[in-house]
Amino acid sequence: MASSLPAFTERFAPLASGYDVVLCDVWGVVHNSIVSFPEACEALQRYRAGGGTVIMITNAPRPHDEVVRFIARLGVPADAYDGMVSSGDVTRAYISDHLERSIFRIGPERDLPIYEGLDVRFAPLEEADYVVCTGLFDDETETAENYRDLLGQMRARRLFMVCANPDVVVERGEKLVYCAGAIADLYRSLGGEVLYAGKPHRPIYDRALAEASALRGKPAPLDRVLAIGDSVRTDLAGAASLGVDCLFVTAGIHAEDFGGREDPDLGAIGRTFTAAGLMPKAIMHRLRW
Repeated sequence: MASSLPAFTERFAPLASGYDVVLCDVWGVVHNSIVSFPEACEALQRYRAGGGTVIMITNAPRPHDEVVRFIARLGVPADAYDGMVSSGDVTRAYISDHLERSIFRIGPERDLPIYEGLDVRFAPLEEADYVVCTGLFDDETETAENYRDLLGQMRARRLFMVCANPDVVVERGEKLVYCAGAIADLYRSLGGEVLYAGKPHRPIYDRALAEASALRGKPAPLDRVLAIGDSVRTDLAGAASLGVDCLFVTAGIHAEDFGGREDPDLGAIGRTFTAAGLMPKAIMHRLRW
């Protein structure tokens, strides 16, 4: 453990001047899939107005331009960020490099844009060369356990899986729904080989930092980069692996683990971080300036 649990930070403003680049999570920090969070958006706008660069970094299994359109519909203003990088972008890059191989697809119809513009060949499980998992076919009713038999068949064929969204769960309003990461974790527990395209793994961070460097005209030192997120597994672990500070938002996917969105229990928060062996630089209920 790097340090003891930091006190709650009420405002982002006192921290902002210490960083040139923010890598900001999307789901759970600036919206909950249903509505945007105006205070969080304002905080990012004001940070940018002071010269900071904001790259949204998300495990959405869709190309970044699809995510941009989605969050715009929720009311996230375009001037709250400079760029967007998604795990869908990383997945598309892998697919592009392996177009000679056929794909067995797991995921809902809404994730099909991840394949658009690519000369992809889909195949049934018995014939496919590898698997791309973007999510559950029906995340309103299914869990990863519904896929155990299918994953057993995949494992018997030793099929490699690309997980286009390493999140296990995500907020949809006040509800948590399962994501591709839940299926990928189960497959890995069965001995399957998995490439996780998004946070906390390095490829998505490399893309985000490259975009920030291009926008600023030079790389930002890692001690001037801040990750903001609400997930221990993805945001906090990813920041630690990258070697950057993390501002952790408690009113996200861990809210119930922490005892509620409005009045979280510091003891529960500390136990969660201790169990993970990780500690953020700062913690906030919600992102606000």
